[in-house]
Amino acid sequence: MVGMSTETEDRESNRSQRPDSRAFREFIGEDWGQRPHGPERSAAADYTALRRSALSRQFEGQRLVIPAGELRVRSNDTDYRFRAHSAFAHLTGLGGELEPNAVLVMHPMADGGHEAILYFHPRSPRSSEEFWADSRYGEFWVGARPSLAEMTAMTGIRTEHIDSLPDALEKDLGEVQIAAITSADSKIDAQIEELRQREALTEGHALDAKLREATSELRLRKDDWEIAEIQKAVDVTAQGFEDMIAALPRAVDHWRGERVLEGAFAARAREEGNGLGYDTIAAAGNHANTLHWIVNNGQVKGGELVLIDAGAEVDSLYTADITRTLPVSGTFTPEQAAVYNAVLEACEASLAKANEPGVRFREIHEAAMVVIARHLEEWGCLPGTAEESLAPEGQFHRRWMPHGTSHHLGLDVHDCAQARREMYLDAHLEPGMVFTIEPGLYFREDDEKIPQWLRGIGVRIEDDILVTDKGARRLSESIPRTVEDVEAWMRRVWERRD
Repeated sequence: MVGMSTETEDRESNRSQRPDSRAFREFIGEDWGQRPHGPERSAAADYTALRRSALSRQFEGQRLVIPAGELRVRSNDTDYRFRAHSAFAHLTGLGGELEPNAVLVMHPMADGGHEAILYFHPRSPRSSEEFWADSRYGEFWVGARPSLAEMTAMTGIRTEHIDSLPDALEKDLGEVQIAAITSADSKIDAQIEELRQREALTEGHALDAKLREATSELRLRKDDWEIAEIQKAVDVTAQGFEDMIAALPRAVDHWRGERVLEGAFAARAREEGNGLGYDTIAAAGNHANTLHWIVNNGQVKGGELVLIDAGAEVDSLYTADITRTLPVSGTFTPEQAAVYNAVLEACEASLAKANEPGVRFREIHEAAMVVIARHLEEWGCLPGTAEESLAPEGQFHRRWMPHGTSHHLGLDVHDCAQARREMYLDAHLEPGMVFTIEPGLYFREDDEKIPQWLRGIGVRIEDDILVTDKGARRLSESIPRTVEDVEAWMRRVWERRD
C-alpha cells in the first residue's frame, strides 16, 4: 500500500517523492471537469430528525456534542477502517468512510428545543495541496468528500466547516452546560475539558453519563427504517451461511479449515454490505466450548460439529447476529442431536415467553434456563435436581451455559449497552425491540463432571427477534434450525455446488 499523511511527513520523508515545484502545483489544479450531481436526501433523514427531537426533550437548555470519532492508527501511517460512533450514526444516518472527525452539535434554542448543526471537514478545492498530497483526507487518496451543501442535502442537517467548531462550543458557556459523548474523539474531549475547567462547569461529567444513557436508550425501540435495515443484514447473513456450508468440504481439507469458513462469510458480508458486524466465530469440535473463539486456526473434521456465530453489517451499519451449529459431515450423530435438540427446545421456550403479555426482558433468559437445567438433570450432570439448580443459591447449570440468553441488537451487536437496568433487563417488551435468543450448551472435552458421551460437544443456536404489536417473531425464520431442516439445507447447498 502506498501512503503518507501530511501528519507523518517529517518522519516519513525518506519515502516521500512528492513534487513541490510551483509549476506542478498549478498544473495539477487545472482542467478538471464538472463533478457529478450531489447525493439525494437520505432515506434515513426523516427518521433521524425524530430521533434528535426525542433526545432534545431530555436535555433542555444544554449543548449536546456527539462526535463521529477519529481515525485510529493501525500501524505506523496506516489507519484502521473508519466506523462512526453508534450514537452519531443513529442521530445523523451517517457513519461511513468519509465522516471521521465530524461532530454533531445540538445547540439549545432560547424558545426551547435544539438546533442541530453538523461540523464537518468538506472536500478541498482541486487546487489545494490537500487534494493530491494528504493521504488521510485528500481526494486523490480517499475519494471525494461531500461539500457542505451536499452533506446538508443528504442529511437534512445544517452543516458548518469543522474549523468553526471551537468557537461554537464556547458560545454562551456561562449559561449553557455541555453534555458530550466522550472517548470517541480525543481532540474533542480535550477541547471540552479545557472549556469546563476554564469556566468552572462542574456538572459536565454527570451530564456526559446521562447523554451516554440517553443515546443508548433511544435505540431500544427501532423505527420502521431500522427494522428494514436489520432484516437486510439478516438476509445477507443467511447468504453467508450458505457460502460457509458450500465451503465446508474445502475446509475439511485445509489445515486451518476454520479460516476457510471465516473467509467465505467475510467475502459475502463485504460484497453485499459494509463488512462484518463483529469477528466471526468459526469453532469446530472442542473449540465450540470457548465462547468467543475468534482465533479460527483449527481444523474442521468430519464427524464433528462446527459452531458458527456470524453477522453481516450492512452499509447503514446495522448488523445481524446469527449462530448455527452444523454437522461437518452433513448428519448429526445421536449424541450431537440430543444436545442440539435440548438447546433448540430452550430457544422455543424463550420465544414462547417473549410472546406472553407483560413479559420482562430478563424472563426470556429464565425460560431458557428451565429447559437447560432439566436436560442436565436427566443426563446426570447436576449435583441435585433441576429445581435446586435454578434456585439463586444453586445455579449449577450455569457451568455449561455461562452467558446470557438475549441482548439487544442494532447498530451495535450488543446494542443499547449503556441503558439503565430498568430500561433493559427489567423492562417490559415493547413493539420495535430487536434482540437475540441464543441459548447454548458447552461440554468441554476435559470436563469430568459430565458423562463421556457429552464431552467435546458445543452447541449454540441464535436467532434475531422483533417484537411487534402481534407478538415476537424471528427475523431469521428463513435460516434452518431443526436437526432435520439443517441436514436437508446442507444437502441442498452441496447439490447446487456439484
